[in-house]
Amino acid sequence: MGYGNYSHAAHVALTAGRAHQSRNEVFSQSQCHALMNPKGLKVRECRDSADHPNSIGIAFALDVTGSMGDIPHLLAKQELPNLMKLLTACNVEDPQLMFMAIGDATSDRASLQVGQFESTAELMDQWLTWSYLEGGGGGTGHESYELAFYVAAQHTDMDNMVKRKKKGYLFLTGDELPYPTISRHQVEALLDEKLDEDIPIEEVIAAAAESYHLFFLIPDLQRAKRCEARWRQLLGDHTICMESPSDTCAVAAAIVALTEKRITDLDALAKTLSDNGFTREHVGSTIRAIQPYAALLHLGPSKSYHAPVTNGSSWWKRLFG
Repeated sequence: MGYGNYSHAAHVALTAGRAHQSRNEVFSQSQCHALMNPKGLKVRECRDSADHPNSIGIAFALDVTGSMGDIPHLLAKQELPNLMKLLTACNVEDPQLMFMAIGDATSDRASLQVGQFESTAELMDQWLTWSYLEGGGGGTGHESYELAFYVAAQHTDMDNMVKRKKKGYLFLTGDELPYPTISRHQVEALLDEKLDEDIPIEEVIAAAAESYHLFFLIPDLQRAKRCEARWRQLLGDHTICMESPSDTCAVAAAIVALTEKRITDLDALAKTLSDNGFTREHVGSTIRAIQPYAALLHLGPSKSYHAPVTNGSSWWKRLFG
């Protein structure tokens, strides 16, 4: 998948009419859409084409349980065009987006939904808004994020990896803990395939990391308190603690641009964000969120934007003392 040309103007037009629509008006599915049902799923493909000779797969696995529906809503109302605008401004070639929706496989009716990789505004928007925001969750403090890693590892095929040995990107959004294993019973029920045994999440993550740069985006510092430590054990500084759900697209675009070396430092990134209409406040919160990851890339802290005084996440303290 992934054919056709992207139009930012068309994408803005799609989202503009939703400015005052409720979550239920934007996401009208009352059950898993038939085309996002993973039962019998074979493969989701990110392919090169004449229009997109250097495709790169970018997958979003969105937590759609009760506490996390604000991020899909923000994407559909206003933020997704900003992601594509920033990727273009950062000279990231031929991005193809895929959306998954994640719930709790111990209790939800639609705990795994899987779209296709797409390049056009209309099709990106279609798969996003076809997602069923079940609003469930089991109340256990865990969600079935491990299913996203499993799908990425076992059911995607990307030309960026096959042809160029270049990893794609998988961004999970969430505010809970992952389950410690992926259940063979859940895999059989949801995907109609058999595993010999349950698989520890560490192994599923390692398999997905062969083809993807993996990131877990926590929507704000308050919610980070209940899940950051575990995710940091699993993903290190690929665990990104944002200050607001509205930072999701800017953070994701910034991570891709920095990893692909399309932007050379955080102050150049700040300028790009500012030049593309982001307020100083929004630029600052984006830069602060990605500074720990930028340090992994041997990029120093921004000279203009610094970590706030906070009693929250430990990574602020590690970086800034």
